[in-house]
Amino acid sequence: MPPPKQQQQAPAPEPLPTPSYPAIESFIERASTEEIQSLFNPIKEGLNALKGPKGEQGKKVQAALASTEELLGILLETRERLIAESQGGKGRK
Repeated sequence: MPPPKQQQQAPAPEPLPTPSYPAIESFIERASTEEIQSLFNPIKEGLNALKGPKGEQGKKVQAALASTEELLGILLETRERLIAESQGGKGRK
Protein backbone atom coordinates (compact mmCIF):
# COMPACT_ATOMS: atom_id res chain seq x y z
CA MET A 1 0.00 0.00 0.00
CA PRO A 2 1.53 3.39 -1.01
CA PRO A 3 2.09 5.95 1.72
CA PRO A 4 -0.58 8.66 1.98
CA LYS A 5 0.17 11.75 -0.06
CA GLN A 6 1.26 14.70 1.96
CA GLN A 7 0.03 18.04 0.84
CA GLN A 8 2.91 20.35 0.24
CA GLN A 9 2.18 23.94 0.95
CA ALA A 10 3.66 26.36 -1.50
CA PRO A 11 5.45 29.26 0.13
CA ALA A 12 3.43 32.46 0.12
CA PRO A 13 4.48 34.62 -2.83
CA GLU A 14 6.31 37.78 -1.91
CA PRO A 15 4.58 40.99 -2.95
CA LEU A 16 5.96 42.44 -6.14
CA PRO A 17 7.87 45.70 -5.83
CA THR A 18 6.10 48.81 -6.99
CA PRO A 19 7.41 49.60 -10.47
CA SER A 20 9.30 52.82 -10.80
CA TYR A 21 10.30 54.27 -14.12
CA PRO A 22 12.09 57.52 -13.27
CA ALA A 23 13.60 57.99 -16.73
CA ILE A 24 10.24 57.72 -18.48
CA GLU A 25 8.51 59.81 -15.84
CA SER A 26 11.05 62.63 -16.03
CA PHE A 27 10.93 62.54 -19.86
CA ILE A 28 7.14 62.86 -19.87
CA GLU A 29 7.25 65.71 -17.36
CA ARG A 30 9.55 67.76 -19.62
CA ALA A 31 8.71 66.54 -23.14
CA SER A 32 7.05 68.56 -25.83
CA THR A 33 4.84 67.21 -28.61
CA GLU A 34 7.75 67.37 -31.06
CA GLU A 35 9.99 65.37 -28.71
CA ILE A 36 7.34 62.70 -28.36
CA GLN A 37 7.04 62.44 -32.15
CA SER A 38 10.80 62.26 -32.59
CA LEU A 39 10.89 59.43 -30.06
CA PHE A 40 8.39 57.31 -31.99
CA ASN A 41 9.42 58.11 -35.59
CA PRO A 42 12.48 55.80 -35.75
CA ILE A 43 10.43 52.97 -34.27
CA LYS A 44 7.67 53.48 -36.85
CA GLU A 45 10.20 53.49 -39.68
CA GLY A 46 11.71 50.25 -38.44
CA LEU A 47 8.28 48.65 -38.19
CA ASN A 48 7.41 49.73 -41.75
CA ALA A 49 10.48 47.87 -43.00
CA LEU A 50 9.32 44.51 -41.59
CA LYS A 51 8.10 41.89 -44.06
CA GLY A 52 6.30 38.56 -43.79
CA PRO A 53 5.03 37.29 -40.42
CA LYS A 54 7.04 39.93 -38.60
CA GLY A 55 5.20 42.54 -40.69
CA GLU A 56 1.89 41.36 -39.25
CA GLN A 57 3.28 41.72 -35.74
CA GLY A 58 4.65 45.11 -36.75
CA LYS A 59 1.14 46.27 -37.68
CA LYS A 60 -0.08 45.36 -34.20
CA VAL A 61 2.82 47.22 -32.64
CA GLN A 62 2.08 50.25 -34.85
CA ALA A 63 -1.50 50.25 -33.59
CA ALA A 64 -0.24 50.13 -30.01
CA LEU A 65 2.19 52.97 -30.73
CA ALA A 66 -0.61 55.06 -32.20
CA SER A 67 -2.63 54.56 -29.02
CA THR A 68 0.39 55.41 -26.90
CA GLU A 69 1.05 58.59 -28.89
CA GLU A 70 -2.58 59.61 -28.54
CA LEU A 71 -2.53 59.04 -24.78
CA LEU A 72 0.74 60.93 -24.39
CA GLY A 73 -0.73 63.78 -26.43
CA ILE A 74 -3.72 63.95 -24.10
CA LEU A 75 -1.37 63.87 -21.12
CA LEU A 76 0.68 66.75 -22.54
CA GLU A 77 -2.42 68.81 -23.29
CA THR A 78 -3.69 68.22 -19.76
CA ARG A 79 -0.32 69.17 -18.29
CA GLU A 80 -0.23 72.40 -20.32
CA ARG A 81 -3.81 73.24 -19.34
CA LEU A 82 -3.07 72.67 -15.64
CA ILE A 83 0.07 74.81 -15.83
CA ALA A 84 -1.86 77.59 -17.58
CA GLU A 85 -4.65 77.42 -14.99
CA SER A 86 -2.20 77.51 -12.08
CA GLN A 87 -0.35 80.54 -13.49
CA GLY A 88 -3.36 82.63 -14.39
CA GLY A 89 -6.75 83.54 -13.00
CA LYS A 90 -6.34 82.53 -9.36
CA GLY A 91 -9.00 85.02 -8.27
CA ARG A 92 -12.24 83.20 -9.01
CA LYS A 93 -15.45 84.88 -7.94
